[in-house]
Amino acid sequence: MAEQKKLHYYILFKTYTQGMMMQELLKKDGIKSRIAPAPRAIQGELGCGMSLLIEPELIDAVRESIAKTKAEYHDIVPYETNINPGRNRFC
Repeated sequence: MAEQKKLHYYILFKTYTQGMMMQELLKKDGIKSRIAPAPRAIQGELGCGMSLLIEPELIDAVRESIAKTKAEYHDIVPYETNINPGRNRFC
């Protein structure tokens, strides 16, 4: 069965510390995020391969939280992924 691609937003960072601080700020605002490796196709020259994965319906709340807290980040990139939560299940 072919996996369907779904749009997600990746918040990219210059440093791991920026990413961890952003996740804490989003958590305090009640916004779900997930630490994920930054896809190579969008990572570019950034040395930090960490990103925060955001669901599309939460991106406006994330942008508001960032504006309010002035949190540091490199970029927010929409990217289609085919995340399969059962990919490592073998039985």
